[in-house]
Amino acid sequence: MSDPDLTLEDVVAVEQVLRGAQLGQGALVEELEQAFAAQCGRARGVAASSAAMALVMVLTAKGMGPGDEVILSAHSFHELGHAVLRCGATPVFADIDYWSGCLSATKSADKVTSRTRAILAGNTCGHPADWPGLRALADAHGLFLIEDSSEAIGSRHKAGVVGSFGDVALFDFAQPGVIACGEGGIALTDDTQLAMALRRLRSRSLSDRTSVSAGVDAPFGAAMGAMVAALALAQLRRLDVLLERRRGVQAMYDGFMQSFEGIKPPYISPDVEEVHWFLYTVHLGTRFTKGSRDAILEDMRTEGVEAHAYSSPLHLQRAYRALGWTRGDLFVTEKVADRAVVLPFHAHLTPEQIAFMVARLKDASINAGAGAAIY
Repeated sequence: MSDPDLTLEDVVAVEQVLRGAQLGQGALVEELEQAFAAQCGRARGVAASSAAMALVMVLTAKGMGPGDEVILSAHSFHELGHAVLRCGATPVFADIDYWSGCLSATKSADKVTSRTRAILAGNTCGHPADWPGLRALADAHGLFLIEDSSEAIGSRHKAGVVGSFGDVALFDFAQPGVIACGEGGIALTDDTQLAMALRRLRSRSLSDRTSVSAGVDAPFGAAMGAMVAALALAQLRRLDVLLERRRGVQAMYDGFMQSFEGIKPPYISPDVEEVHWFLYTVHLGTRFTKGSRDAILEDMRTEGVEAHAYSSPLHLQRAYRALGWTRGDLFVTEKVADRAVVLPFHAHLTPEQIAFMVARLKDASINAGAGAAIY
């Protein structure tokens, strides 16, 4: 599914850390925070062990917990939804836009109550959400807007680059993202007070060892180490090259997919300037069922291709079913999720490999039953 696009520069960057005296949080982490914030036009960056832990810290810093509601998509990065639940707040799922797969601002508006405190929206598989609409909704109701850009580094809405929209924006550096360090994440914000709170909650500083107030904000121990920071910095410096290489792979996929009947080709909203896909997603026709999609995935794995469903909607998982959610609650989310297949997507794929995978996908779809156009 993913093969990190690493170079000798990455190896040297990590080796220099290993030959030094500081493996934990230090100057390299601060350099990454500043560089990544500048990349997205934000004032502050706070690195953490993952985007999910960064979200836990954000929710904690904003005092969200039992009795508070957070509106989010069920067709998203699971760990972020779990973070809302873990903090004691109530996840309230709103349906997605059929074409982009992102949280719908219009449908989110229907979910706002007197208990709503925040909206958590993501750029699904790299496609920017309707940020002007989400921003207007958040402002109209005094809600905190959280931007999940874990899957969208480099993508750009006409209103700006991803990472620049939410009151806080989250990025993750695990695979299969463009910047792939195995772990790590970062929160970006223009709110100095929030950034300070996140730093206190992230980890204990050296000065806390002798401070009588060290336990006022018990930290999560979610710091980023110097090796992860060095690797992320090395990749950030050549981000344009990494994105361009992936764009070439996307073009090859698009070419081979042209003759594939019954699929929805990759969609780009007219309000979006640039999309850098997280994975290559194929949306099967409406004649395909979830069962036939799963049969296709099994056929692909038999051929040695690591294909997967894009998501298993959060609202259908056990922890959320216990809150009363059930199939049928989110029609568009379920329709899209039941038919979405993701294929390997990284810079090392060859035209022959992509041709093989698409051919096998076509064969598997014929075995499962011909699909009608999804529109």
